[in-house]
Amino acid sequence: MRRMWQTLWWHHFFLLWTTINGQTRYSIPEELKRGSVVGNLAKDLGLGLSEIFERKLRVASEAGKQYFSVDAGKGELLVNDRIDREALCGQSASCVLPLQVVIEDPLQLHRIEVEIRDINDNSPSFLSNELSLKLAESAAVGTRFPLESATDPDVGSNSLKSYTLSKNECCSLRIKEIEGGKTVPELVLDKPLDREKKAVHKILLTGLDGGSPARSGTSQIIINVLDINDNFPVFEKNVYRVTLGEKSMRGAAVIKPKATDADEGLNGDIEFSFGSRTPDSVLSVFDINTLTGEITLKGTLDYETTRSYDIDLTAKDKGSPEMQGHCRVQVDISDYNDNPPEIVFTSQPKPVREDAPGGTVVALISARDLDSGENGKVTLQLPKGSPFTLKPSFSNNYALVTSGALDRESFSEYNIEITATDSGSPPLSSKKVIPVSITDVNDNPPAFTQPSYNVYLKENGVPGSILYSVSASDRDFGENAKISYSILDSKVQDVSVSSYVYINSDNGSIYSMHSFDYEKLKVFQIHVQAKDQGSPSLSGNATVHVFILDQNDNAPAVIYPSSAALGSFSQQRMPRSAKAAHLLTKVTAVDADSGHNAWISYRLAEATDASLFTVNLYTGEVRTKRAVSEQDDSSQRLLIEIKDDGEPVRSATVTVSVLLEDGLHEPILDLRQKSAEPSQKGGRVTLYLIVSLASVSVLSLLTFLILAVKCIRNSRSSGSCCMRRSDCDEYKNPNRNLQIQLNTDGPIKYVEVLGGDMLSQSQSFRSCMSPMSEYSDFTLIKPSSTADFKEVISVLDASLPDSTWTFESQQGRPVWKPCPPAETSSITINSSCTVPKKESSVRARDWILIDFCILFFFL
Repeated sequence: MRRMWQTLWWHHFFLLWTTINGQTRYSIPEELKRGSVVGNLAKDLGLGLSEIFERKLRVASEAGKQYFSVDAGKGELLVNDRIDREALCGQSASCVLPLQVVIEDPLQLHRIEVEIRDINDNSPSFLSNELSLKLAESAAVGTRFPLESATDPDVGSNSLKSYTLSKNECCSLRIKEIEGGKTVPELVLDKPLDREKKAVHKILLTGLDGGSPARSGTSQIIINVLDINDNFPVFEKNVYRVTLGEKSMRGAAVIKPKATDADEGLNGDIEFSFGSRTPDSVLSVFDINTLTGEITLKGTLDYETTRSYDIDLTAKDKGSPEMQGHCRVQVDISDYNDNPPEIVFTSQPKPVREDAPGGTVVALISARDLDSGENGKVTLQLPKGSPFTLKPSFSNNYALVTSGALDRESFSEYNIEITATDSGSPPLSSKKVIPVSITDVNDNPPAFTQPSYNVYLKENGVPGSILYSVSASDRDFGENAKISYSILDSKVQDVSVSSYVYINSDNGSIYSMHSFDYEKLKVFQIHVQAKDQGSPSLSGNATVHVFILDQNDNAPAVIYPSSAALGSFSQQRMPRSAKAAHLLTKVTAVDADSGHNAWISYRLAEATDASLFTVNLYTGEVRTKRAVSEQDDSSQRLLIEIKDDGEPVRSATVTVSVLLEDGLHEPILDLRQKSAEPSQKGGRVTLYLIVSLASVSVLSLLTFLILAVKCIRNSRSSGSCCMRRSDCDEYKNPNRNLQIQLNTDGPIKYVEVLGGDMLSQSQSFRSCMSPMSEYSDFTLIKPSSTADFKEVISVLDASLPDSTWTFESQQGRPVWKPCPPAETSSITINSSCTVPKKESSVRARDWILIDFCILFFFL
């Protein structure tokens, strides 16, 4: 009952304990039952009951064993296991058990101390229940014999306090104090011994502690009275003190105490030995020479286990009875830096977002060293260049925090090597690697393999076929790296591009919605967007240029001769007086295709008389191979085949019916005869004609001189001579361009002229020229639609046939016409157009009109 009230008193004393120096301190008696309340931890730390569970409060003990736990429902600190103060702290006056309270989200560390108070649960005890002494009967009164000291694991008032000796007739008890506040009982001889009266004395030695109630332990002393040898060995000192290094080698000499005996012979021969109650912990480490008394080291020393040894030495003579002398050797162990520091995780590291601000706590760690003094002082270091740093807390506790920018794409995980070094000489160190993973943030947009792609697609393809596959990558991870593809809305010939193509959102494959016609659409653009699944999502764009390649899907179309009623049929008349190489007619055909597919050749497939007519392969001119004879039929039929150069070849035919007639030249002869008759009126007309022709010639010469001077000036200022169509449409619209494409592959020369606004429908003009013909025609075929052309492409190859070309404008459309081959052999045409600034000039067309007006006036 008394024990219960004492426990209750201590419990109330503990509840009134307050925090000291910012740390919570509790005090409890040892041996409390499991589940006993230590204190209200939540209240003392200022936490609500809900926070204990939500923030995962836990208690960690530095002692290794978990003696305490937390009641999450009440926030109380409970005893988790039996606490034996003597096992934890031994004979230390103060027994404090440090605890660490870890709270997560956010991480916090609190240090509390629990003082374990001693209770009188141990009785004083002797190493042996029986002590045998041999005393000579001649022992002088007052002689002292040291007795075995009792030990009590308890401390304070509960420790050993006094000794008592049972009632006897020869001896008394005396307590001797030695260094360190310890007491040693000594047996004092009060009366001379008489072996003949009593040879054996039995005395009971009792040790008492100061507890309430007091506890005691006993040991029986048996005194055997011996005869004669009345001198015992005497040591020079009662206590020897020596310091020994922790790393001393085995066999090293510790100390050599000296003892003397006044007797002679065997009574003066001394043997040394350890005391009879010497513990095994001493016997396993030290050895003694029985003849010299030298103590040597035979085991290993560990300062962290035992810091000092108390050795009892006995010197015995060989007399009869033998006499003993006693002394004590205290061996102090000096610390050696033989324990490397240790790094302990207080909390495991957590993943960190790559956009985490500086100072974000990653983990809580602590450092400790089993050595003492300078050997136990520990410092922690991180490698240079690490985006982390250590923030000291208290008592060798640190917080690992971020100190720089993180980038998961560069380093997705850091293995932080922490080095712990003590201050010993030489210093010892240890390393520990802390893995810290970096979580991804959507900070990288998808990137295509290239900013633009060129796709070449044949016309008339199968709808639904794949055009191209674009690919984009994202340096992020997980959902932030998942990419979906889409086509941005744009216009192609005023129609949404989504009506032409569609894209697979998963793999970036682009498919056609229908087949394409090169003659209607030559090029268009697709703007593709790659978008990730992050929050917020990021995107990247790329442009796909689709070029439609021409296929030979159009047969040549006959322009001349052509008749709506007769189809490709022509009736021609030719005089029988026609000579060889007489030009009957010229067949003209065009092909809607381009390139090789539009190269046209003419061939005489059938003829009434194949020896009479021939067709030029490239120009389509129908001429006589020989002079017409009287034997030739008056009606000739020619079937002319027109073929292109595509694959497969496409063709068309035209039929020419020729009537050979006599007398077609007679009207001309009559006219010549009439005009040859001299008359006065005819002479005047001739004079007028001569004057008119001279005037027209002079005006034409002036016109051409003015044009030549203007062209030379333009060539000096812009480097080119401008053959312009209405001053290049005056280029009021900066988006209008002119593109001339030349293909010189093969016998047929192909030129394509493209012109128009960038944002409107362009116009296309083509020409087929043959270097093998005497005459070459530049025929306006048709305007065709083109896509946007951002640059003016001006190309004319030097391999053009030697011919003179002029440029005229008919109803707002440019037309190229050949000049007679006899006038010149070659001419170079620069396609770039130079527009004078704020300059109005007379067009070539106007000069020609002026010349015709003057000529008409004179006529």
